Amino acid sequence: MGPVRKAFFEDPLFPFELVFKDTKSPQSELPDHLHDRYEIVYVYSGSGTFFINQSFYDMKAGDIFIIPGNTIHRAFPDTDDPVTSTALFFAPAFAHSDALDDAYSSLHVFEIVRKRKQFKLDLPSPPRGRTEDILQEMSAEMTAKQPGHRHAVRLLLHRLLLVLNRFAQTDLPKVSDGIPIGPSWMNESLQHIDRHHAEPGLGLSVLAQRAAVTASHFSRVFKQLTGMKVTDYINAKRIVHAKELLAGSDDSIDTIAAHCGFESLPYFHRTFKALAGCTPGVYRREIRSRE
Repeated sequence: MGPVRKAFFEDPLFPFELVFKDTKSPQSELPDHLHDRYEIVYVYSGSGTFFINQSFYDMKAGDIFIIPGNTIHRAFPDTDDPVTSTALFFAPAFAHSDALDDAYSSLHVFEIVRKRKQFKLDLPSPPRGRTEDILQEMSAEMTAKQPGHRHAVRLLLHRLLLVLNRFAQTDLPKVSDGIPIGPSWMNESLQHIDRHHAEPGLGLSVLAQRAAVTASHFSRVFKQLTGMKVTDYINAKRIVHAKELLAGSDDSIDTIAAHCGFESLPYFHRTFKALAGCTPGVYRREIRSRE
């Protein structure tokens, strides 16, 4: 199964969702999914593995995962010790803050993890307690829905982002590296895909040859570890790249398709619509209308 586009939000004027203290089993977890929304996941208990972008991370109590938009990810909760976590999703504009004298950006922590390609923070006791208190207050506001609850949730989100920004900027050694899982050739292949996904010839046969294993074995291990087929994963990487080019360049759509490794323009259109929910042209117009 390819990446799933998670549907957001019931109220477009309030682009925020909270899934509070949800216990995940392997059966209830979404398959690999891809969305424009920013996501924060805080773990209360349990164990498992989180696959984000190209790395695997242990999940344990006190971990918090910072997931920028358009980042491939999937959680694998342990069957015997399922994860209980809170996840919140929001549009970047919802968390926007006007720069004051120190040019503070509430979303800077997302840029930190994106640049470092390390999406897990190990929170010590003080910021962990503050994080749990803020999430509890968010849940109470979302449940009671008293007048002003939307404004209250936005303020709480800013408080949470302030906690995470300060921790990430002052305690960078505590940012966790991804852990190697599976054979070494798998981790090397994920890194190779990340660097070379725009090359037209990249595919299962090339990757299996580089790893010195059979194509069937490569495909089986890749699906077992990531939950995705090789082609679906490469295409998802290419569509993320295409979204960046559509938003940040004036290149034509056929030029962008070629830059992202698609040899056929119709195939690019079909793949883009399957993952983004709209055509490349519509996506570009929607992105630029928000600027």
